[in-house]
Amino acid sequence: MSDSTRFSFSKERLLALPVPESGKRTTYFDTRTNGLQVRVTSTGVKTFCVFRRVKGGQPERVTLGRFPDMTVEHARKAASIVNAEIEGGGSPAAVKRSVREEPTFAEAFELFVVGKRKRDGTGLADRTKKDYRDILGRYLVPIANKKLSQVGRDEMRRIHAKVTKTSSIKANHALLVVSAVFSYLIDQELFAGINPAKGIKTNAVTHRDRFAQAHELPYLLSAIAESEQRDYFLLSLLTGARRSNMQSMSWRDLDLAGGLWRIGKTKNGTPQNVTLSPEAVLVLQARKEEAERAHKARKAKMEAMSPFVFPGIGESGHLVEPKRAWATILRRASLNQLLDRLQAANGMDPAGRQEAEHLLAISSVKAEKLLLKKATASGIDPADYDMSDLRIHDLRRTLGSWQAKTGASLAIIGKSLNHKTHQATAIYARLDLDPVRQSVNAATSAMLEAAGMKPKAEVVPITRPAA
Repeated sequence: MSDSTRFSFSKERLLALPVPESGKRTTYFDTRTNGLQVRVTSTGVKTFCVFRRVKGGQPERVTLGRFPDMTVEHARKAASIVNAEIEGGGSPAAVKRSVREEPTFAEAFELFVVGKRKRDGTGLADRTKKDYRDILGRYLVPIANKKLSQVGRDEMRRIHAKVTKTSSIKANHALLVVSAVFSYLIDQELFAGINPAKGIKTNAVTHRDRFAQAHELPYLLSAIAESEQRDYFLLSLLTGARRSNMQSMSWRDLDLAGGLWRIGKTKNGTPQNVTLSPEAVLVLQARKEEAERAHKARKAKMEAMSPFVFPGIGESGHLVEPKRAWATILRRASLNQLLDRLQAANGMDPAGRQEAEHLLAISSVKAEKLLLKKATASGIDPADYDMSDLRIHDLRRTLGSWQAKTGASLAIIGKSLNHKTHQATAIYARLDLDPVRQSVNAATSAMLEAAGMKPKAEVVPITRPAA
């Protein structure tokens, strides 16, 4: 065996290998991985394989894959797996089968989403599975059909860098999904290689802290009041519940007399008792009465009353995605805020305001065009009054923020919003619901007062008793 056929494999060296004469084949040996070879045919095909002597038998060759579809890094990983199998006493047939039957990443992904169990023994939520599959379809296509041993860190770095150009958070999520799939397969002893997502530096992400400010609440609540999904958004604000739980809220889980909503299972896998403020109870009572009246009107058609507070026509039976209604609310709230600012700055006379309000009632697009024109003429930046960055989830954060404003402790806020951390879990478990109820009620009153929808509490002076 000449020195020219033994060297440390690299992409550059393998690309530069000469093509042998017609009908002949040349074999080269990697000096870094025991038994790893690349065989070059007269047609230029380069194939990785492992050539090893099996204990008690003849030398065997296990084909791994073709270069450059299989990289040097992937070939070394696969060779290491084959070597481990052989040294463990595996038969040549078993070794070849293990290499041939190694799942692709897409196949391993399906094993993961179906078989993964959380600490409480339950599987992944349907919403989580959907989110993971979206990430696979959008960002992980380059590795979907590759064998697990063919997925390397360099490729994961490239995928992470590419997705980062679109979204730092999504890039981190893609890396997290890959890591979770490999960790699961390794834990289940279905893969003996390394996790290619481990050790890759994730993007630094600034945690979102957006919530409805005091000066925004009047416009937000006014716009919510005009929406067909008014009750949904108002209760999202008043309870701080997660969107998925709010959408699937059912009448049987509500104790309106006791001001309590029992959620059997939340995002973090635990049940939650949500305290309902008097304002939230009033909204729910009115909605229930309306639902019962509608049910009686339909009784002749033998239609059952929906078990959900927010029924829908889809397969789930409840409201699924109110994004369009939310976008309309934010546009209306933003334009009304800009309208008030224009009037305060004398950028619009009463007749102009009347025209703008009329346009808002019939076409927000035309109203927006008029107000932006007036703002430009008055030197007002409309971006200062734009609320379109407020998300539905920020309603949940708004309640927590107003609880903090009204003096609630972090533990109280954590329990009312069902936040779960290892450090705080024990504290949450010991907390009574009464301080949570007081905090939610105080925050609700403060928000409605700031929005001008509730009179401020009367202050009664404390006098000393007569001597």
